Amino acid sequence: MTAATHSSSFPAAPDSADSADAVLLGLDPEQREVATTLRGPVCVLAGAGTGKTRAITHRIAYGVRSGQLMPASVLAVTFTNRAAGEMRGRLRTLGAGGVQARTFHSAALRQLQYFWPKAVGGDVPRLLERKIQLVAEAGARCRVRLDRNELRDVTGEIEWAKVTQTVPADYPVAALKTGREAPRDMAEIAQIYGTYEQLKRDRGMIDFEDVLLLTVGILQDRHDIAEQIRSQYQHFVVDEYQDVSPLQQRLLDLWLGERDSLCVVGDASQTIYSFTGATPDHLLNFRTRYPQATVVKLVRDYRSTPQVVHLANGLLNQAKGRAAEHRLELVSQRETGPDPVYAEYPDEPAEAEGVAGRIRDLIAAGVPAGEIAVLYRINAQSEVYEQALADAGVPYQLRGAERFFERQEVQKALLALRGASRSGGNDPLLEDVVELGSQVRAVLSSTGWTAEPPAGSGAVRDQWESLAALVRLAEDFARSRPGVTLADLTIELEERKAAQHAPTVQGVTLASLHAAKGLEWDAVFLVGLTDGMMPITYAKTDEQVEEERRLLYVGVTRARLHLTLSWALSRAPGGRASRRPSRFLNGLRPGSVAPGSPPAAGRAARGRGRRGPVLCRVCGKTLTEAGELKLMRCEDCPSDMDEGLYERLRDWRAVQSKEQGMPAYCVFTDKTLMAIAEAAPAEGGELSMISGVGARKLERYGADVLAICAGQEPAGADADDA
Repeated sequence: MTAATHSSSFPAAPDSADSADAVLLGLDPEQREVATTLRGPVCVLAGAGTGKTRAITHRIAYGVRSGQLMPASVLAVTFTNRAAGEMRGRLRTLGAGGVQARTFHSAALRQLQYFWPKAVGGDVPRLLERKIQLVAEAGARCRVRLDRNELRDVTGEIEWAKVTQTVPADYPVAALKTGREAPRDMAEIAQIYGTYEQLKRDRGMIDFEDVLLLTVGILQDRHDIAEQIRSQYQHFVVDEYQDVSPLQQRLLDLWLGERDSLCVVGDASQTIYSFTGATPDHLLNFRTRYPQATVVKLVRDYRSTPQVVHLANGLLNQAKGRAAEHRLELVSQRETGPDPVYAEYPDEPAEAEGVAGRIRDLIAAGVPAGEIAVLYRINAQSEVYEQALADAGVPYQLRGAERFFERQEVQKALLALRGASRSGGNDPLLEDVVELGSQVRAVLSSTGWTAEPPAGSGAVRDQWESLAALVRLAEDFARSRPGVTLADLTIELEERKAAQHAPTVQGVTLASLHAAKGLEWDAVFLVGLTDGMMPITYAKTDEQVEEERRLLYVGVTRARLHLTLSWALSRAPGGRASRRPSRFLNGLRPGSVAPGSPPAAGRAARGRGRRGPVLCRVCGKTLTEAGELKLMRCEDCPSDMDEGLYERLRDWRAVQSKEQGMPAYCVFTDKTLMAIAEAAPAEGGELSMISGVGARKLERYGADVLAICAGQEPAGADADDA
C-alpha cells in the first residue's frame, strides 16, 4: 500500500516546524487553493477519498502559522467524535493545537455548561445519554405497547422531530407533509413524544437534541452571550456539511452573526442521513446565500483504484434528482487494481460462507484482518456473517456495538497504565524499558495480555484485540511525537475516552452501510444486494430510492483495492429463488442492462440479462471473476477476438483520452475493448449489452465505436456534448 492510500491518526509533521509554507507541501493544486483561501465564505465540494480532511486541517494550520488566524478564534465542527478526534490530532501535529475541533453537540454542550448559570441560574440539567429506556417508559404511560424494533423507530421519530424543531402537537402534520413512514399511528407517537418530554422535565434531564435547542434558545434571547461567543470564535470550518440539520444550521447562523468567515466541506452524493433531519440543501444553496463565495472542487481520489472509482462513478451516472445534478466525477490517482467481483449465491448462508472463504484467502495473501470490512444494509444481517467468520476462524468486530472505552478489559488497562505512569521509574515492570510501545506491552502483560493472540474467536479473542489496539495506538503515538512518555500517552487516552475516539481493533469489521461512513478499508464486501434490501423495501418515493443509491455509493467508495458485491437468490437453503440483484447494479454488473437501454436482438444468444449463473460461452463453466464476466468466457479459453479491430479501438481510445484530458480507462477499460472486439456489434442494442458500455457511454461513444466495428472512420465525439 502506498502512503497516499492511508490516513494516520498521528500524521507526520511538515519538514520545517515553523514555516507556514511547509504546511502546503504535498498538497495537490485544489487542496492548496483550499488551504490558502482564508478570507470570505469558502465552499469545498469534496468527493470520497479526495483528501478533504487533509485540505481543511492544512488550511487551518496555514492560517495559524502565517499569523492570519489566531488558534483560539477558530472552531472546526464535524459530526462524529472520531472525526473530531482525528482532526484535533492532525491540527496538533501541524502546529495548530489551540484550535477547537468538536462535534456540534460537544461544542454546544460546552457553551451551555459555561453560560447556563448566567443565562438561567443553577446547574445544567443532567444529560440523558440513552433515551430509549425513557421512551419505553413514556410509551407504557400512554398505554402503548412497543416491541424492541418499534421502540427504536419511535425514538428515531422523536429525534427527527426535535432536530427539525417540531413540537409534539405538530408532529403528525409535519410527518405527513414530509412523507415519513411512521412506525406507529402518528397520533400515538405524538402522545409518546409529549410524555417523554414531560418525564425529562420532571426529572431535571435533557437529551442531546435539547443541548442544541437550549443553546439556540440562549443565543437568540441573550444577545450579550451571543456576542461573547462571536468575539471568541471568528472563523468557522464545518465538515460533512451535507449532513447538517435545520437545527444545526440555526446554531451555526447564531455563531456566525452577520459575518461570513465560514468554510464548509461536503458532497451531496454522500447525503445518507435524511431520516435524521439532515439535508444537502444548505450545501447546494451555499452559492445562492453567498454569491461571492469561493468554490473549490476536489475530485482527485487518492483512496481507491481506478476500477473501484469507475464503478462508483457509474452508480452516480444513473442517479436522479438535485443531488445528482451536482455529482462529482472522481478521477483515481492510484495504480490499476483488480476488477470488482460480482458474486451470486443460492441462499444467505451460502453467501456468508462464500464471503468468509474469500476473506480467509485475502488474509492468507497478506491483507490484515483489520483492513477488511463486510457491509450490509441493516444490522439484522450481521448474525449469519458472525457465524460464518467464526466457523472460518476469522477474528471480527461489530461496529456500533459496545463502546471501546467502556469495555471492561480497556478500563482495567487504562487503570494499570495510569498507575504505571504515576510511579515513574519506580515501577518494577518498567525497569530498563525505555521505548513507549515496550512499556505499554509490559504494563498490559500484568493484566493478562500476551504478545501472541489466543486461538479461535469469541470473547477471549475480542479482549485480546482490544488490548492489542492500545499497543498499536501507543506505537503510532510514539512515532508521531518522539520523546513522549507514558504520562503523555495516558493524557492522550483520557482525551480519546472523553471524545469516544477509539483506536482500530484488528479484526474484520462487520458494520451497516450507515455506520461505515467516514471509514475505509483495503477490502470491502458489500453483501445482501437484492431489490428489497438495496434499495430497502420501504424506500417508496424517488427521493428515498435515490438516497439508497447514495448509500450504496458510500459503501463502494469505502474500498481502497478489493471490492466484492454479492447477493443471494433466496433467504434459506432450498427456498424459492425469487430475489433479484439490486436494480442499482443494472448496467454495471456483467450480464445486466443499463436503465433505459434499447432492447437488443441476440440477447439470449449472448447470455445477457438472464437469471442465474453466467456461463462461459466456450466451455460452459460458471463465471465469477469480473474480467471473465466482461468477456463472457474464461480467461484461458480461446478468444475469437478480431485483433485488428481491437488495435483500432485502442488507437481511437488514445485519441479520446488525450482530447478529453482523462485516463484511457475512463473511456473504456481494456477488457471492455476486448469484449467489443470479440462481439463486433452491428447496432446500438448489441453494443449496449456489453459490460462497461452503459447508457451514458453509449450516447457519448456509441456512434464512433459502431463505425470502427463496421470498418469505417469514426466521425469523432464532441466532449462538450456529453
